[in-house]
Amino acid sequence: MQPKHLALVLLIMVLYGSSYPIGKLGIDTIPPLLFTALRVGLIFLAFLPFFRFRLPEKKLIKPLVAFSLIMGIGTYAILYFALERLTIVAPVIIGSQTAIPMGLLLSLVVLNEKVSFKKWILIILSFVGIIIIAYDPRIVDDKFALLLILGTSFFFALANMMARVLKNVDTAVLNGWHGLISFIPVMLLSVFFEGNPMNYLTQIDGVTLFAVLHTALIVSVIGHAGMFYLYKFYPVTNVLPFYSLFPIFGIALTYLIFNETLSIYEVVGGILVIGSAYLIHLENKKELN
Repeated sequence: MQPKHLALVLLIMVLYGSSYPIGKLGIDTIPPLLFTALRVGLIFLAFLPFFRFRLPEKKLIKPLVAFSLIMGIGTYAILYFALERLTIVAPVIIGSQTAIPMGLLLSLVVLNEKVSFKKWILIILSFVGIIIIAYDPRIVDDKFALLLILGTSFFFALANMMARVLKNVDTAVLNGWHGLISFIPVMLLSVFFEGNPMNYLTQIDGVTLFAVLHTALIVSVIGHAGMFYLYKFYPVTNVLPFYSLFPIFGIALTYLIFNETLSIYEVVGGILVIGSAYLIHLENKKELN
C-alpha cells in the first residue's frame, strides 16, 4: 500500500475508533434513539446534494430499505443503548469485533458458505474472549448490556451481508437513502419512548453538538467515503485487516477522554476477540488469492 493510502486508512481507523468514546459523550445529554436519529438525519442531509432522491434499480429497493433499517435501528440504536447502559466503553469497542465471526456464521446459515476448520477455531476463540470480558467485575452483573454489545455486532454483520447485494449502488445513493429511511422510524420511536425531542435539543452543549457532528459527518461520511476511495485501488481483502486496528485506537482515546483503564479481563478477552478477527481477515485473503 502506498504511504499516502496507508496514512489514509490509519486515519480512518482512528475515526472509527473515536466514534465510541465520543458517542458516549453525546448520550450523556441526548438519549440513544434521538442521538441515532440525529446521526442518520445528518448523513441524509450530507449526501442529499449528491444523490438527489435518485433510486437504484427496482429490484434493489427492498434490500436498500432492509439495509437502512438494520443499520439505523439494529446497529446504531442498540450501540448507543449499550454505551448508555455501561459506565465503561472498552467492552463495547472490543465486542464490535465479534461482527466478523458473526458474519461467517450468517454466511453459513443464510448463504450456505463453507467455514474452514481454522475459521471455526477462530470463531470459538472470539466468543471465549467475550465470555472472559463478561466476568469483568464492572459489568458482570449486567448481562443485558453484554447482549446489547453482541446485538449490535449481529446487526452490523447482517447489514454487511445486505451490502453485498447493494455493492453496485452509487455510494451517495446508498448513504442518502440509508439516512432518510433510517431517520423516519428512529425519530418516531424516539418521540414515543423518549418524549419530546425539544426537551433534549434545547439543552445541547458544545460537547454534545460536537459528538453528534463527529459521528455523523466525520465518522459516517468522511470515514465511509475514505474506505470506498481505497477500494478503488486495493482489493477489499487487502483493506479489511486494518479494521482490527480501530478498537486499539478507540481504547486509547477512551483512556485519554475518560481515563478508563483496561482490566485483565479486557486485556485477555480483547486479545482473543481482536486477534481472532484479524486472523479471520487473513484467512479470507488467502482463500481469495
